[in-house]
Amino acid sequence: MVFMFLERFLGYLQFEKRFSAHTILAYRKDLTQFNKFLTTTGTKIEVSTYTHVRSWIVEMMDQGSESRTINRKISALKSFFKFLIRENISSDDPTRKVQSLKTAKRLPVIVEEAKLNNWLNTASLDTRNKFTGEEDFTLFRNLLIIEILFCTGIRSAELIGLKEEDVDIYNCQIKVLGKRNKQRIIPVHINLIRLVEKYLFIKKSKNFDNNNSILFVTNTGNNTYPKLIYRIVNSCLNNVSTNDKKSPHVLRHTFATSLLNKGADLNAIKELLGHAGLAATQVYTHNSVERLKTIYKQAHPKA
Repeated sequence: MVFMFLERFLGYLQFEKRFSAHTILAYRKDLTQFNKFLTTTGTKIEVSTYTHVRSWIVEMMDQGSESRTINRKISALKSFFKFLIRENISSDDPTRKVQSLKTAKRLPVIVEEAKLNNWLNTASLDTRNKFTGEEDFTLFRNLLIIEILFCTGIRSAELIGLKEEDVDIYNCQIKVLGKRNKQRIIPVHINLIRLVEKYLFIKKSKNFDNNNSILFVTNTGNNTYPKLIYRIVNSCLNNVSTNDKKSPHVLRHTFATSLLNKGADLNAIKELLGHAGLAATQVYTHNSVERLKTIYKQAHPKA
């Protein structure tokens, strides 16, 4: 069965294409889902056709899946069948005629920088345990997580993967391992470095049994995980934003938009965000244009 080559394909994505663990997991789920769909039709994946792929897409549309989600699944299928052909496992590509669905352009969701700064300033004064008067590990860790996401624009997965040694205290910079295992260096201000130093001191004082070198850990010293980071960010943004979306990526968008509004070069922002191409970064220019329109309407006498 051709589907036996799934693990081989995923290994190819990991070691040759250097896809992120998050992307590989998504591809695994997508391909498993397609195989499950074929099972209901009594069809094996090695003999699937364009009609089968198209029927799967229609089914997902009927179930209310977003176009972006469906397009990612189409991309996973296309990559898989190209791999099979490349490895001489299959001679036909049922996705050859499949086109991606049209998607509406969505502006990045951001929060007001002033409100977020005010929250951070207030939260920094409230990180002590009300009973002992000592710095509370959880409160201080959560505060630092928000600070780093907002001050660096790194992704949630990149934050989770940060190690203590990745923070260069003397040069005020952080080394980040991004998508496709590509490293980048992000400069940070001295105040953030001081917060990291304080956090490391508090973390060490907890005397966790495993001596975890990962920067951010749970209350038991284990690695943090995506849902925990999401809950921390969501709790913060509930205090500063009325937007429905309150994920770690909102802080990434806010970071990039803030830099652009203050005159930062688009190519520099691209490097800081770890984007492979400039097209992904250019989406932030739309937010800046909307800001200019607002300023124009407020300031121009004939607006």
